[in-house]
Amino acid sequence: MIGTLYLCATPIGNLKDITDRVRETLGSVDLIAAEDTRNSMKLMTHFDIHVPMTSYHEFNKFEKAEDLVNTLLSGKNVALITDAGTPAISDPGEVLVQKCVEAGVPVTSLPGPSAVITALTLSGLSTGRFSFEGFLSREKKERREILSEIKDERRTIILYESPHHLCATLKDLLETLGDRKIALCRELTKKHEEIVRISLSEAVSYYEVNEPRGEFVLVIEGKSRDEINEERTRRFDEITVKEHVEMYEHRGLDRKDAMKAAAKDRGVQKRDIYQELLKEEGR
Repeated sequence: MIGTLYLCATPIGNLKDITDRVRETLGSVDLIAAEDTRNSMKLMTHFDIHVPMTSYHEFNKFEKAEDLVNTLLSGKNVALITDAGTPAISDPGEVLVQKCVEAGVPVTSLPGPSAVITALTLSGLSTGRFSFEGFLSREKKERREILSEIKDERRTIILYESPHHLCATLKDLLETLGDRKIALCRELTKKHEEIVRISLSEAVSYYEVNEPRGEFVLVIEGKSRDEINEERTRRFDEITVKEHVEMYEHRGLDRKDAMKAAAKDRGVQKRDIYQELLKEEGR
């Protein structure tokens, strides 16, 4: 009989946020795989849980995942926990889940605390559609590429950031995205929970004189449709309608589809493009 991998969400601050199901599961499995066993031992001690633990983290996630899958295939049940929140979200648990799926090992998730969702609901920004980007890459080229990709993102954007890199990240965001609304969330669910709701430019100024403390969740306003349309119009105002249509024709589109594409770029109807072409061609 094959064991089951349980993804157990643990408190991100307030220990009372643990669910009865998670507490019962952690006390009944054969093994707990923890991101930091020393940190997790405090949680186990608090809830009087005495189950063997093993270390599973970013630096051993591939080889240890193989070991854990073999443990599960032998019939033992394993619980996966992260330092705080839901495992496998911007977390090495993602690898273990993939390995279990490949091996046919059952995986189930015990929902609970999540810094992403908690910060989003507290931000005061749109919650209907959002994009979670985790930690931005420290590698300059990849970082620039990611920032370029999210520059025109219309959904609310959520990032994680450490206090040591917060100021640099805020400056990069301001330079790339422009001056958007942002909610900076720290110490979530704890006694001194803090949500700072300001603009990116204000955030840059504020943290230049106030030392960042604790891990941050950044919730950033998405780009508005009006902004995108204005930028699109400015960009294509620099060429004539005829040049615009010909640009698409050179890419292999026929005249009808080229007119349709140009109309979409300029935010107008295809008939408007047709009428302007007639004027420019002197007909």
